[in-house]
Amino acid sequence: MATAAPPAVNGAVKMATTSQAYLESGKVKETKVLIADLCRHFYNQGWVSGTGGSITVKVHEDSIPRHQQLIVMSPSGVQKERMVEEDMYVLSPNGTILSEPSAKPYPHKPPKCSDCGPLFLKAYEMRNAGAVIHSHGMESCLVTMMNPSAKEFRITHMEMIKGIQGHGYYDELVVPIIENTAHERELTDSLAEAIKAYPKTTAVLVRNHGIYIWGDSWISAKTQAECYHYLFDAAIKLHQLGVDWSTPSHGPIRKSIGALGSLHTCGGARRCILLDIEGTTTPISFVSDVLFPYARDNVGRHLDITYNSAETQDDIKLLRLQVEEDLEKGIAGAVPVPADDAGKAEVIAALVANVEAMIKSDRKITSLKQLQGHVWRTGFQNNELQGIVYNDVPKALEKWNDLGFKVYIYSSGSRLAQRLLFGNTNHGDLRNFLSGFFDTTVGNKKERKSYIEITESLGVDNPSEILFVTDVHQEATAAKSAGLEVIISVRPGNGPLPENNEFRTVKTFAEI
Repeated sequence: MATAAPPAVNGAVKMATTSQAYLESGKVKETKVLIADLCRHFYNQGWVSGTGGSITVKVHEDSIPRHQQLIVMSPSGVQKERMVEEDMYVLSPNGTILSEPSAKPYPHKPPKCSDCGPLFLKAYEMRNAGAVIHSHGMESCLVTMMNPSAKEFRITHMEMIKGIQGHGYYDELVVPIIENTAHERELTDSLAEAIKAYPKTTAVLVRNHGIYIWGDSWISAKTQAECYHYLFDAAIKLHQLGVDWSTPSHGPIRKSIGALGSLHTCGGARRCILLDIEGTTTPISFVSDVLFPYARDNVGRHLDITYNSAETQDDIKLLRLQVEEDLEKGIAGAVPVPADDAGKAEVIAALVANVEAMIKSDRKITSLKQLQGHVWRTGFQNNELQGIVYNDVPKALEKWNDLGFKVYIYSSGSRLAQRLLFGNTNHGDLRNFLSGFFDTTVGNKKERKSYIEITESLGVDNPSEILFVTDVHQEATAAKSAGLEVIISVRPGNGPLPENNEFRTVKTFAEI
């Protein structure tokens, strides 16, 4: 990690009073680790997506006044779920970069400080905040698009309002809405005006973009992010009930609380439902007879057309590492991948041979699933593929959403592949019923620790609040050992279950 101070952010003057001991202290390191964990957590919750800086936290040190504390900022251009401690920037209170991440080898992009920097600094300046979170969350975008002329978001009589600083259940929560701009740094003036106009607010919505949330510590900022996520979700439900949340009158909102209450206050356990795909929501035959053959038959063409793109180079890098590991272990079907200087055609031929062997063996590995997702994306975009779900699935998803359950997917297929499948099915786009997606980046589906990781990501108080539905007995066993409730899906074409099976089974989601 370089510690020399490079050029200032947005013309800020270098601050010479920051001690090197503070810059290299354990507090700074802890804050970097914290931001990486928060980015990963928020991504898995579905609150943020893609790349980019999204969180800044002040380095709390009792001996240093709040206004002089250093700021740790997540980078731009790095996938949020892949951020690590070494990716973080450290800034002085006035915006000077004091420490920046070292460049990683190709195909990683050079490090870049977030374009959100001026907005974060403005929030610190005007609110003396301890942390600022920037979310591109879908709820934020949907809420701000409901009424194109709305200048503020209003809601009252909702339980989670109590989690917003300075608010109670009977209070009215008002969040200003500002218009989006071509570049995030251009939002600074309108953000400042909104903060002045709404002195109680701890957030500002940016229409068709996202939300900036701050708190006096990272814990309060995180708590408020969770509450805003809930409240925006509630606002969407209100909108679906025909209530204009942006009107000054709260009569319609109060009249709808009874209907809305059943959507958001599901007592007892199992407030989250986690679904497998193959053999649970979707016939095994669709995966084995449609998706796998499509990936196998088109991977060579995909690699040839996209060979020089950063995305494909990243896919190739992951495959190379997997093949090297397979060769060391003597995995059948693994063939060496030549160096790039051997020529594009030779490299692609070796990669195709390895991919075909991996598909034939039904390998559940990230490198294969990531590439398959990119190949399938082309198929869905060209209308050569359409996702298939059982006929009972759409009605069940709608019912569970109406009852307030959050529904998530956990599949060995990549998150991209999951979104593609549910975004274009024989029953239309079902993604609005899904709150998030998990793949093998959280772990193998037959291992207990994977379900512990998911439990922690979903933020439930008890693992038993999650119901996991799968067709695989080993997955069911692993999930149960982690404390989840489990049901096994028995569909046509699914594999046999062991005798004396201990799990409840269902033949359709209508039985759940």
